[in-house]
Amino acid sequence: MKVLVTSIPFAAKSGQALEILDDAGVDLVVNPLGRKPDERELVEMVRGFDAVLAGTERWSDEVMESAPGLRLIARMGTGLDGVDLMAARRRGIAVTWTPGAPVEAVAEMTVALALSALRGVHESNLAMHAGRWHRVSGRRLGDVTVGVVGLGPIGRRVLDLIGAFRPPRVLLHDLRPDESVLIGSGSPTPEWTGLEELLTESDLVTVHVPLSSSTRGLINEVGLRRMPSDAVLVNTSRGGVVDEAALHRVLVEGHLGAVALDVFESEPYSGPLTGFERCILTSHMSSSSVDCRGRMEAEAADEVVRLSTGRGPIHPVPEAEYLMQAGDQ
Repeated sequence: MKVLVTSIPFAAKSGQALEILDDAGVDLVVNPLGRKPDERELVEMVRGFDAVLAGTERWSDEVMESAPGLRLIARMGTGLDGVDLMAARRRGIAVTWTPGAPVEAVAEMTVALALSALRGVHESNLAMHAGRWHRVSGRRLGDVTVGVVGLGPIGRRVLDLIGAFRPPRVLLHDLRPDESVLIGSGSPTPEWTGLEELLTESDLVTVHVPLSSSTRGLINEVGLRRMPSDAVLVNTSRGGVVDEAALHRVLVEGHLGAVALDVFESEPYSGPLTGFERCILTSHMSSSSVDCRGRMEAEAADEVVRLSTGRGPIHPVPEAEYLMQAGDQ
């Protein structure tokens, strides 16, 4: 069985996935580019392979067409906006994901970015490296109204972690509100609200939604201008959820206290947001903790082994994800 790893890095900190694949006797090829391939490069790269361990690269119908023997796309992570699920189904290609693996790492990174943005850690750090002693009088997480947009597994874990800081008010928004989220949420009890109210009343907004037609540009210019002038925005979900051009315009005008982005519409990112000191920009690394990365790789490798031995997948992408993409088309 020929297996291609397109995600970079791979097995940089943990050899567990390599051991799993080696024990299964697969013929393994790791992305020779050393970076995220584009669609044209994927078309050339994927020919002749039975399975891929995929990252955030774009798995279009055209890419799949170039590999008629492809039987599995094992996605390392949870975001599926890069995989044409309907095309995979038409071609009989199974798609799996690792839904639980990234939760803790992404949630922790979200809180870390929020704390840094609120306290101005990034600004003081830049000043110190430039030879200036610069103190920032920031705000505590336990003293601001927090808005959480998207209450899937990661959003719920962020809610848990934020609860330990006891903010005076927590607002929640999701396209499909689930009252079970409030069970055991602590004090004060979070409040479900509309997106407009959440953006208007939150000092800190953190976004945790998948990218689809209904969430692309969800945080748009109108919404950004509704936020308090000193508010903080954190996005560790998908870049397309926040309108970057609109964000740039409001930042130029001096609106928003700070922004922390780990994801971008086009990656690697080198756009105009790099010109703002009050922007914390990281390289789509929220899930890049040693334990999380190793677990994602190992779980994806297990799916490949199960395919090679005729067993069904452990974590097939649920039907709801197919239906959501079908609605987008």
